Amino acid sequence: MNIRTRSASTSAAAVLLLCFTTVGTATAADAPPGESVVASEDDTTEINDRQDWEDETEQPVLDREPQRCEMSGTWIKITSKQAYHIPSWWNGTSYKDGPGGTMTVSVTKSGTITAEVSTTAEVEASMVVASAKSSISYKISGSATITTGHTYSRTISSNKKYGHMRYGSWGYKVKWKQYRAKSNGCGATQIGSGTATLPTKETGWKYWETSS
Repeated sequence: MNIRTRSASTSAAAVLLLCFTTVGTATAADAPPGESVVASEDDTTEINDRQDWEDETEQPVLDREPQRCEMSGTWIKITSKQAYHIPSWWNGTSYKDGPGGTMTVSVTKSGTITAEVSTTAEVEASMVVASAKSSISYKISGSATITTGHTYSRTISSNKKYGHMRYGSWGYKVKWKQYRAKSNGCGATQIGSGTATLPTKETGWKYWETSS
């Protein structure tokens, strides 16, 4: 599984590509936080044109502040989320047609959508993915594979409108904080924060219309 990590500082921005392997992600209904679900890497669901999927504003992820007296080391806490369709930016997965008529589209080029983690501190991207899987949805993954095919048709609503179709993963944008346990064994200190764009194994076409 590939995860692309972007590290930012006051002087310069650096890009670090982290590669690691993990188990696949299931694609049924969300499991309760903390429960693990194991599925094959091929267990991918195609869902077209989810209406009202994307959140206009951030949604808080409710959780108590970490008070892990019994633990040591560092951990990640997800603080907010936004449902977001992560596009596959390469050719053969984005189309515009019109005005009016019917669009019929198909994925003509394969590729991979990877998680992107932006941070002001050193952090393992796999920790962000793991925390989001637990607190948001176990469908979240470090990457989503796009294969050719998946044809879809949609009628443009007006002869004056243009239809747009873009393929991608039904994923999330999140904000997170990193904590380290205090040396006295109780409480935690925040040592980092950042944002991330995290795909799921659910992929499909997003449709919208414009006047030009």
